[in-house]
Amino acid sequence: MEYQDAVRMLNTLQTNASYLEQAKRQRGDPQTQLEAMELYLARSGLQVEDLDRLNIIHVTGTKGKGSTCAFTECILRSYGLKTGFFSSPHLVQVRERIRINGQPISPDLFTKYFWRLYHQLEKTKDGSCVSMPPYFRFLTLMAFHVFLQEKVDLAVVEVGIGGAYDCTNIIRKPVVCGVSSLGIDHTSLLGDTVEKIAWQKGGIFKQGVPAFTVLQPEGPLAVLRDRAQQISCPLYLCPPLEALEEGGLPLTLGLEGEHQRSNAALALQLAHCWLQRQNHHDAGELKASRPGLLWQLPLAPVFQPTSHMRLGLRNTEWLGRTQVLRRGPLTWYLDGAHTPSSVQACVRWFRQALQSRERLSGGTEVRVLLFNTTGDRDSAVLLKLLQPCQFDYAVFCPNLTEVSSTGNADQQNFTVTLDQVLLRCLEHQQHWNCLDEEQASTALWSAPSPELAGPAPLLLAPHPPHSSASSLVFSCISHALQWISQGRDPVFQTPSSPKSLLTHPVARSGASVLHEAAAVHVLVTGSLHLVGGVLKLLEPALSQ
Repeated sequence: MEYQDAVRMLNTLQTNASYLEQAKRQRGDPQTQLEAMELYLARSGLQVEDLDRLNIIHVTGTKGKGSTCAFTECILRSYGLKTGFFSSPHLVQVRERIRINGQPISPDLFTKYFWRLYHQLEKTKDGSCVSMPPYFRFLTLMAFHVFLQEKVDLAVVEVGIGGAYDCTNIIRKPVVCGVSSLGIDHTSLLGDTVEKIAWQKGGIFKQGVPAFTVLQPEGPLAVLRDRAQQISCPLYLCPPLEALEEGGLPLTLGLEGEHQRSNAALALQLAHCWLQRQNHHDAGELKASRPGLLWQLPLAPVFQPTSHMRLGLRNTEWLGRTQVLRRGPLTWYLDGAHTPSSVQACVRWFRQALQSRERLSGGTEVRVLLFNTTGDRDSAVLLKLLQPCQFDYAVFCPNLTEVSSTGNADQQNFTVTLDQVLLRCLEHQQHWNCLDEEQASTALWSAPSPELAGPAPLLLAPHPPHSSASSLVFSCISHALQWISQGRDPVFQTPSSPKSLLTHPVARSGASVLHEAAAVHVLVTGSLHLVGGVLKLLEPALSQ
């Protein structure tokens, strides 16, 4: 069967929107969910002990866990090891979630393993159990099967949500575990404080298995420390990247943004520990320093990164995270930040990127925000953090590439209805307009005197009036990109923009501003699914 047929069948395992709401109200025992996952694993023909052969690196966290996994995988691949990498969500095609040697498995391989697992689960169903696991669990099972069958040397496994009760946590004997930066996210599932969330994340710790964490606020760090002690897990605190650079060349990272240095530091410790525990001869020479304690946690070893580690960090690619696409007068800045702290990091990266670019000698520069967010995230908080970027236009749209996604199974999402996502976009716009008005009224009373104003600001297009005039909602990503790009992106070309895109007065006046601007800087953020939809349209090769 064809790849798209397999993906359409996989999509039938998505929980539909109405059932999801009901399930949230009547949530069962999470431990039972984990036991159900073990049962699915057994029905698929594997035992939990079989997963020990995968030499797993298990990584959780609120932000940066995907980037940490990408760094770790690339470092170990640089040693000539055959790597598996399971991550979520996908940006363009679902097969991105299961990678071998850094590449998504091929459509043929995805199709083969999908149907093999699907038929096996069908064959083993009985009256006492649901025949098919939900979407994410199915893909987790499938990843384990792929990695075992394809005989990888190791598997880097990113937790889906949380840790303790995440379906990846049927792993009993990972080689090493990691915790990236913690923050507030998925509060309806994990708890409404960072300490409660830390408890969930620490659930991946295993007795006798080394674990590493980046520096966290004192509260959640104490929770991680207590969890590790209860489980008898040796937990170490990662020293900053600067400590590993001392006395050597600075490390070059393939991913932009200052916050990636913390992810790279964690990845180096995970790779170093994995190599040591597998008795690899070139794990990095330890520097002569006494191990210290910080917040009652031992510091991870400071070592000299090897040439393989340096190469891995430099070659790491992770689409949709601090990614820049330069296209003629348009520059697209893509970052799937969706928590307050990750949006703050995104803003720092975006502003630094604008400052470091080549300045134009003349002509106007326009800044556009393309935003959406999903789930129980507070868009008012996230949008307020984006205000310092001084956007000329804010554009909101659902995470749908086209108004109808029936032609592309990879982009289908049955967990929400069209009405829900459009209403959400209108709420985003309302929040933005309120913030815009607040900012405008504050500016009237606090205009700086010329001598205190500092260097002249960048030449921007005249700001639209501070009201709903500066924001627009479109029904899909394609329409939003058509309006923003005005046919000026050499790759994203559509036959002709529908006239309906220009019915709103702001859309009409903004279109001429965008069409004439010498440079247009577009920040796409708030949701990895939004970034994925944008990438699908801007980089058609990713859909091939």
